[in-house]
Parts: sequence; structure tokens; C-alpha cells
Amino acid sequence: MSDKPKRTGCGRHRPGPASGFAMLPWLLLGLGSLSNLVQGDTPSPWLGGAGLLVFNTLYIQVVFRAFDPVRRRGPGTWWSLGGMAVMTFGLGGAYGGSWLLFFPLFGLACGTVLRGRSLAVVGVPLTLVVAVVAAVHDGWGAIAIAYATIMSMLVTAAILALTETIMELRATRQELARSAVEEERLRFSRDLHDLLGHTLSVIVVKSEAARRLAPRDMDGALAQITDIESVGRQALTEIREAVTGYRDSSLSTELDRARSGLTAAGIEPVVRQSGPPLGPRTEALLGWVVREAVTNAVRHSGASQCEITVDGAPEQVRLVITDNGRGVRSGPADDVGGGTRGTGTGLKGLTERLAVAGGSLEAGPAGPAGRGFRVTAVLPVDPGADVPATATATYSPTESGQPA
Repeated sequence: MSDKPKRTGCGRHRPGPASGFAMLPWLLLGLGSLSNLVQGDTPSPWLGGAGLLVFNTLYIQVVFRAFDPVRRRGPGTWWSLGGMAVMTFGLGGAYGGSWLLFFPLFGLACGTVLRGRSLAVVGVPLTLVVAVVAAVHDGWGAIAIAYATIMSMLVTAAILALTETIMELRATRQELARSAVEEERLRFSRDLHDLLGHTLSVIVVKSEAARRLAPRDMDGALAQITDIESVGRQALTEIREAVTGYRDSSLSTELDRARSGLTAAGIEPVVRQSGPPLGPRTEALLGWVVREAVTNAVRHSGASQCEITVDGAPEQVRLVITDNGRGVRSGPADDVGGGTRGTGTGLKGLTERLAVAGGSLEAGPAGPAGRGFRVTAVLPVDPGADVPATATATYSPTESGQPA
């Protein structure tokens, strides 16, 4: 907290006093003492005037240092408070009368510096001593002086502590807002990577297939071109949904796309799925895993076969995607899987997503000597899923004729 007023993200000044200037008007309590000096009602006026000047100087120094957390805790602040205590008791004890109002001023200065238990440690003894000193000069009027001293200390400390708390909460809220923006950016970058990586890979593979088929099988080439158009249109829809944050990937849809993409790339798909129905969150996450792993297999593996197994249980579901390709090899790559080595953004992002949902993802060689590649995802069953008491196995045919 600095001496200059800060502005919030909305452009408004922060609540509470902006600096030590807010504490200066209280020095008007010393006008009575100044009047006594001017009228000659104070013994040793030169001594009293010097004491008044020193007290006001120390007061100004303390209240301005109090609005800087670092300077407030520094030794200079405590030495200034100590000097104020000497001047307050010296002037008040020597002259009495209007000079006793320096005690509430001293209490206010203490309130700007002290917090927590230190208020009680200082406040209680100070109030008792002030009451004794004031009683000597003003009798029962000492009650008002003592009350004003302790209340000025407590109220000032409470207001400033509340102001500091408000500022901390506001700073925390702004930090949470920044974190939310960063999280949304990360989510969008992951979605865009997964969407475009898969879609462009399928388009490239199908384009190559259409080019190979065109000289000898125009109908087959046209079918591949039709698939390219369909994939492109679907990608446009998914990107719009990803931008708005409401994309909900279906596992069955991703499995169908995986069969089509693998077949077009000359990789035999083998898909097996068993277990109870899955909840939407679990399906969405597993759909992302299928999309990313199949994309990597198509782009990097050089495999002839890719197996996708979904094994569901009442408590958790396990997804395993294995290819028989080149496996892990050295060299730069932008993704992990099916023939590259690295920590790329695809599976790394999925690992983070699954971890947030209480699951895990592992990727590595599928066989000895680094041959093949396997991606294994484990997720707890979505609590919102309608899970029957007995798990049932479901199978669907693949394009290659293998049992699904």
C-alpha cells in the first residue's frame, strides 16, 4: 500500500483513506494548546512551543509511515512512536488542561501502526496510565480522556485493518479473474489443437487416398472427396462450439471417426467396447483421448493395425489404444504417440484434463524393443451416469469386418 491513491480495475479509487493526509485534520485537537501558548497561559511557553512542534512532527511522520506496510514495520516508526510517548506524557503531565488532548492523538497514532494482539498489549496499560495522569489534573474528567484515548486507538486500527482486508480481497479477486482467463485460454488452445490436428490429419489422409484412387477408381475417389467435405463441415461446427465453450464430444462418434480415418490411412481398425453406459463427462474426455491417439497413429506410426478397447466397470472405465507401428523413435515432434518421442501438447494436455477429473493417462511402447505404441486412459465413472447394476457388453462391427 503506497501513499498515492491506487485505482481498481473499474477505474475507481480504492476504499478507505488514501494516505496519511486523512489523519492530519486530527491535529486540530492541539489548537487549544497553541491558544494557551499564544495567550501566555502556559508556563515556560518556549519549552511548550518546542514540545508542540516536536509532537506534531513525530505525529505526521508516524501516520504517513503507517500507510506503507514495509515502513510501518520498520524501526523508524517505533522510534517515532516512542518519541511521541515521551512528548505526550511530558506535555500532558506537566501542563494538564487542553494539553491532555495529546493523549487521544497519541492513541490515534498508535492505532495506525498497531494490529492484532499488540493493540491489547499497548492499549490497556496506556489507558490506565493516561487515566492516572489525567486524574491528577482534571479529576473525574480523566474518564473522558482515557476513553477517548483507547477508542481513538481501537477505531482507527479497526478501520485501517478493514481497509487493508478489502484491498487484499480485491487483489485476490483480480488474481482469480486473471487465473480464470489463463485457464480459458489453455482450454481453448487444447481444444483447437485437438480439433485441427485430428481434422487436418484426416483430410490429408483422405486426400492422398483420393489421389491414389482417381486414375483407376473414380467412384472410390469421389467417395473419399465426399468424406473430406463432410469432415470439413463437421470441423467448422466443432470449432464454433469450441469457441463458445459448449462442445460435447461423443465417444461413439469419435470411435466411428477413428474407424474411417484409420481405414483411409491403410490401418486396420479393431474396436472393442464393453461395459455400462457412460456419463457425458466421461464420454467427452475419452472421446478426446481417442481423437488424439488415433491422429498420432495416422500421422506417425506407420502401423498396419490399431486396436481400440473400451472396458467399462461400475467404478471406472479403461480405454486402451495400441498400434503395431514403429513405436518410439528419437527426433523432434509436435505430439507424442505412434512413432515419435517427446512430451508434445496433445497427450500432455489430455493428461492434465484427466487428472482434474480424477483419472490418469499413460503413453509408451506397446511391445519389446520399443515396437508399437500404447495409450492407456483410466477414468472414474461419471457420478451422473445412469449405471445399471450389472454391466453389459456391447459390440458393433468395424469397417474392416473385425468384431467391435
